[in-house]
Amino acid sequence: MKVLHISTECYPAAKAGGMGDVVGALPKFLPEFKVDASVVIPKYKTKWIKNQKWKTLHKIPLEMDGIKYEASVQFLKDSTLGFPLFTIDIPGLFDRESIYLGEDGNGYSDEIPRYVAFQRVVLDWLLIENEFEILHCHDHMTGLITFMVKYCKKYEPLKHLTTILTIHNGQYRGIMDWEWKRLLPDYDEKDGGVLDWDGQIHSLATAIKCAHAFTTVSPSYMEEFIENSDRLTPLMESEKHKAVGIINGIDDVSWDPSTDPKIDYHIKKSIPYFKSKNKTALAEEYGFKTKPILVGFIGRFAYQKGADLLAKAYEQILQKDKSFHFFILGSGDKKLEEEMIQLQEKFPKNVTSVIAYNETLAHRVYASCDYLIMPSRFEPCGLNQMYAMRYATIPIVRHTGGLKDTVPDIGDDGNGISFVQDTVEDIVYSLERSKELYTNKKALKSLREKIKDINFSWSNSAKLYSQLYKNISK
Repeated sequence: MKVLHISTECYPAAKAGGMGDVVGALPKFLPEFKVDASVVIPKYKTKWIKNQKWKTLHKIPLEMDGIKYEASVQFLKDSTLGFPLFTIDIPGLFDRESIYLGEDGNGYSDEIPRYVAFQRVVLDWLLIENEFEILHCHDHMTGLITFMVKYCKKYEPLKHLTTILTIHNGQYRGIMDWEWKRLLPDYDEKDGGVLDWDGQIHSLATAIKCAHAFTTVSPSYMEEFIENSDRLTPLMESEKHKAVGIINGIDDVSWDPSTDPKIDYHIKKSIPYFKSKNKTALAEEYGFKTKPILVGFIGRFAYQKGADLLAKAYEQILQKDKSFHFFILGSGDKKLEEEMIQLQEKFPKNVTSVIAYNETLAHRVYASCDYLIMPSRFEPCGLNQMYAMRYATIPIVRHTGGLKDTVPDIGDDGNGISFVQDTVEDIVYSLERSKELYTNKKALKSLREKIKDINFSWSNSAKLYSQLYKNISK
């Protein structure tokens, strides 16, 4: 069975979040279950993409909205990724260093034509050369493919293909005014209603209607999304027979504390020694003491991630308790970035703020910290908590989505500390609980050993995806 993953991200070529990790890992594990998977993404000007050698397979002219584009399909030569990677090169639309955001920190103003062009060129390529049976689309940016193969006259030869949608973050929906209909290939007007939701073209709603199946990246997030997805709730309720929640996995080769080239010391037998040596190396570089309990945060400074609660919670606890050091690694909302910097200036001995996206440093933080905090307001899956546990770092998480599935509370013999409300008070209380656990050396040692050995490998998830592929292809 041959599957083509169609995405706007794929690690290490282009990554902005968890979707990049998923698309860069899942295809490597599917062959174990007799599924050959390839990936196609836009050709950006990321450092990784520029450093590779590409072979042009097809040149595909595209005329859209009166503009002519000279697009091409390119293939990565000498790939060591573990799966075939293709890119769609559309000069003028995707040849940018950033995937989604302009220099002002906002989304690109030509976002709609970019995504429509990418999807059309992918399908134009498949008209020329198609060896795939299933098109696996990721998020709204590729959602219109499910409509075009079903209803657009040009793509009638692809009508037999099975389509599946994975929703990585249902808050992003690809909504556009009907005037953008002009970007789409011709279709019968009677089918136009499939594109509509709330009087607009709605990429995510369209994909939910048209795909043979749709998934979310954890079972609990699927339950939450069906029960309450704002104006999509009626649609989710009517289409839930096609819904499957499959928890993401992690690449346990790239994230292996016994071999990870990005960390300072590898784990051997002693977890305390491993944590201590890595904490010392990080502390020496960033100028903090190793005695305090080290709590890390890695991620986007965004409302979804609850990052706006952290500065207030950290300040509240540090005013009365200096037994914590908070290491913050992330970027995003400029106001929140400034808050994190100011927090370090106010508590220089207890806060380190690194405003950046830094994959290597992230590995070192996982290896060094005693705890990793994730105060997310919603979390479709979350990978950070799984990376943390792999490195014997205990997660402190809000009880939502994939965090609920992977981190039950220690009070229920679980894997970490979980809190219910997205409030400063709940975060402070959870940190107080973490201190209590930290002082109980026997319980701390037992929990570290337990979480380090949990199997979050992609093999588990790949097996479920392979079963889904087979079921919807019958």
